[in-house]
Amino acid sequence: MKSLPTNTPAAPAPSFLARVREGFASLHPTERRLADFVLDFPGELASYSASELARLSGVSNATVTRFVRRLGYPSFEAARRHVREEKQAGSPLFLSGRAAAAGEGTPNLSATETLDAHLVQGQDNLRRTFARLQAQEVEAIAHALLDARRVWVTGFRSSQSMATYLQWQMFQVKEDIQVFPAPGGTFGEYLGGMTPQDVVVVFGLRRRPTRLRLIMNQLVKTGARVLFISDENLARNTSVTWHIQCACAAPGPLDNHAAVIALCHLLANRVIELSGHDGRERLVAIEARHDALAEF
Repeated sequence: MKSLPTNTPAAPAPSFLARVREGFASLHPTERRLADFVLDFPGELASYSASELARLSGVSNATVTRFVRRLGYPSFEAARRHVREEKQAGSPLFLSGRAAAAGEGTPNLSATETLDAHLVQGQDNLRRTFARLQAQEVEAIAHALLDARRVWVTGFRSSQSMATYLQWQMFQVKEDIQVFPAPGGTFGEYLGGMTPQDVVVVFGLRRRPTRLRLIMNQLVKTGARVLFISDENLARNTSVTWHIQCACAAPGPLDNHAAVIALCHLLANRVIELSGHDGRERLVAIEARHDALAEF
């Protein structure tokens, strides 16, 4: 009989919220009061000391200590560090607080000030993102996208909409561009057809699925040039051809993707400009069909 493989990946450690939910039934009533509090606003654990958390939830310091130990943490600081890491992953639940839940918007700000805060943050994200860009790098990417045998674009969750946006804009002059995988498809079915003459654009904005790292490794192994677009919370990936980190900070619980859209807009426009006569002919042909079908 064949022995089982020994290189099976280890199961990921349970999240903070999973630990709370799984242990809820065995908690003491006062510990359940604390559990209810952190289940509603888990991100706030990263900001408070044990004493502050005890006061806000109406329990004693000793209850906080017992609570985190029941969850499997050696100390409150270890639990807070785990929550801080999960907060960096971008969960809206971890990024929102009691003020937002109560409909108060950004704490201590009026409606006008909240509007201004979002505007200022979006402008700052654009400045910070474009300050990192090098003209030569943008030009190299645009040429690579235009000259590629095929351009493949992918992303998960909110990143998928960015992938579709870039594909749609570039499709006007670049027919061989495809968002993958199609509904019901697998990554392997597409990776098997990629060549070193291709370019793959991967949007990896948070929250990123755990298997993204594995997918990126396999994409690099195809020999295709890879453009990785992420938020700035992710360390630079040195295995890909290009990695552009976009500032996505926001005054609320949801990331601001203004800089990501602006980057897509920049790349698509530059590809159209570089497409020259061939691109112009395709645009003319498309407009002729629009007119014939009275589509607009």
